[in-house]
Amino acid sequence: MKKVICFILSFAVILPCLVFCGYAENAGETGQLAIKAKSAVLMDASTGQVLYKYNENEKLPPASVTKIMSLLLIAEAIDNGKIKLTDEVTASAEAAAKGGSQIWLKEGETMSVDELLKAVAIASANDACCALGEYIAGSESAFVNMMNERAKELGMNNTHFENCSGLDDDTTNHLTTAYDIGLMSVELLKHEFIENYTTVWMDSLRDGATELVNTNRLVRFYNGTTGIKTGTTSKAGKCLSASAKRDGLHLVAVVMGSQTSDDRFETAKTLLNYGFANYESVNLTADESLITDVKVIRGAEDTVKPGHEEFKSVTLKKGDKDKISAEINLSTDAEAPIENGQTLGSINFVLNGEIISKCRLFSPQQIKRTTYADVIKAMLRSLTHKK
Repeated sequence: MKKVICFILSFAVILPCLVFCGYAENAGETGQLAIKAKSAVLMDASTGQVLYKYNENEKLPPASVTKIMSLLLIAEAIDNGKIKLTDEVTASAEAAAKGGSQIWLKEGETMSVDELLKAVAIASANDACCALGEYIAGSESAFVNMMNERAKELGMNNTHFENCSGLDDDTTNHLTTAYDIGLMSVELLKHEFIENYTTVWMDSLRDGATELVNTNRLVRFYNGTTGIKTGTTSKAGKCLSASAKRDGLHLVAVVMGSQTSDDRFETAKTLLNYGFANYESVNLTADESLITDVKVIRGAEDTVKPGHEEFKSVTLKKGDKDKISAEINLSTDAEAPIENGQTLGSINFVLNGEIISKCRLFSPQQIKRTTYADVIKAMLRSLTHKK
């Protein structure tokens, strides 16, 4: 009997450790990182390249991380000229009735797009988010339709939104994945002005009467942070899409379903630290002297010197930069007529036998086909010159 009691007591002591360790070491494919979350992904913000992943396609409720899509549509509307930061927005009864995080808008109260955008990006205000959605689309439901359409366009194949804020008490299918959140985060960061809002630690509205404090504490405590958004509900747990930039490398770390706020921030920092320690942004280059002229057959010009697209930057593991080779694939000749911008070949950048990037070679000018009349004129000019 004593042995049985000792075994039970020992198991009772060990079990919590096993549970905790299993949760804390939910690592990515390599098993190297401690991921304290249900799913996570690390992406390069410039290209969307996945650098680390764990359960990245598991459908989960995102809470207020939903607002990244709302912010994206708002940013696009601003950059497209549909709305302006100075526009005045009047709060509807529906917007004023939103619960959770809010700035306590009153029906009929007016604020500028700039002020409401601050409230959404810094304090995750549901009422402000709804008001902006209504201003852009006419109603929250119409705005949510826009969110779902934009998600499809971005390839967010495992995402469905039911509202613009992430409140999920009454939702049944408001779900997304860490990978999909990464995609919309990368797209949002293309609108550089959004960092004027996502990197603010504290601000205020209503002449200082309403204080705004950023829900993303990495803004204050993690070097290079550029955003983006936290989210918390009892259904979703603690979620975060965190972005940071160092030495030209811009990363996005998505964490979903953490048990505590500390877990989500520590996991995000773990992912970002891993990225900055192991990867670098490399500007690709090629020896342009190796891009030879292309002979033009039956053209008004004998040859054409190819131009090239702007060389791209890629994110690589540190140490791989010197292993890249540039392979020039170029036609020796091309038959006229040749259009301005017509493809003549490519530069393939190769690493370990795989093409990691391509740069198109093209004609920088239009070259007409030589006609019979052109030949006669050329002969006459030649004869005249000889005389």
